[in-house]
Amino acid sequence: MSAPSTPSLPAAAAPGRTLAAWWQALPLTTVFALFFLVPLALIVMVSFWDFNEYELLPGFTFKNYIAIFEGCSNTSDWCVTFKTYFSTFKFSFLVWLITLVVGFAVSYFLAFHVRSSSVQTLLFVLCTIPFWTSNVIRMIAWVPLLGRNGLVNQTLMGMGTIETPIEWLLFSDFSVVLAFVHLYTMFMIVPIFNSMMRIDRSLIEAASDSGATAWQTLWNVIVPLCRTGIIIGSIFVITIVMGDFVTIGVMGGQQIASIGKIIQVQTNYLQFPLAAANAVILLAIVLMIIWALTRMVDIRKEL
Repeated sequence: MSAPSTPSLPAAAAPGRTLAAWWQALPLTTVFALFFLVPLALIVMVSFWDFNEYELLPGFTFKNYIAIFEGCSNTSDWCVTFKTYFSTFKFSFLVWLITLVVGFAVSYFLAFHVRSSSVQTLLFVLCTIPFWTSNVIRMIAWVPLLGRNGLVNQTLMGMGTIETPIEWLLFSDFSVVLAFVHLYTMFMIVPIFNSMMRIDRSLIEAASDSGATAWQTLWNVIVPLCRTGIIIGSIFVITIVMGDFVTIGVMGGQQIASIGKIIQVQTNYLQFPLAAANAVILLAIVLMIIWALTRMVDIRKEL
């Protein structure tokens, strides 16, 4: 009669494998801690410090957070902080909506209307050409086009369409949104295109065989299966636009406010604790937006 065999531990539970997994994660964990957690902790700490014209005063005070929302208790009119956040949310929403429509349309064309994989690759690379140059150069390129004496105004006046130059083409909300869409649409195209390429084409054929129209197939089959890509692209676009200050400064003619712009100005005037408090509030809002978006899908399936 043979002795009963002792059950062996699963491979994943073996001590050696567990220790090796920790060692493999250590470099990335160290980089994440040094370049993200430590700077973030310093920003939070400095946001509670006091300051004057000459130096920072380490301590613990809510003075900076109170100063940010000073005057916001008046219900008859919005304070500067609320107006600035509203402007930032407005740009984020408009850019998100436009990039979503454009990104979805481009991705749909590449995934379902271009049959050749080589042509798909070629067209996809063409979409990335704007990223071969600096963001600042791409923004400045709009100035000679949209300016008062720019190409657009000169062409419209030459055609007799307008008699005087259009003022709102440059240094306005329109130019800021246009520059944002130009700069960040690719962040929406890539994840949506990746999701569309994973869709089983037999599902689309089954929907067509069941009598579904093109719009019904798009809305009931393709869009739900692309939801993860849409959420990832939305996170990219919204988080970048929420913290951007260069695009708003250049294309808005330094006349349009945003939270990122306020933080930049406060940093230039050496008001580091006040800028840190604004950064903490902005980070908290962005994290809440990301949390709400990630509740809709399981992003780990896409990754």
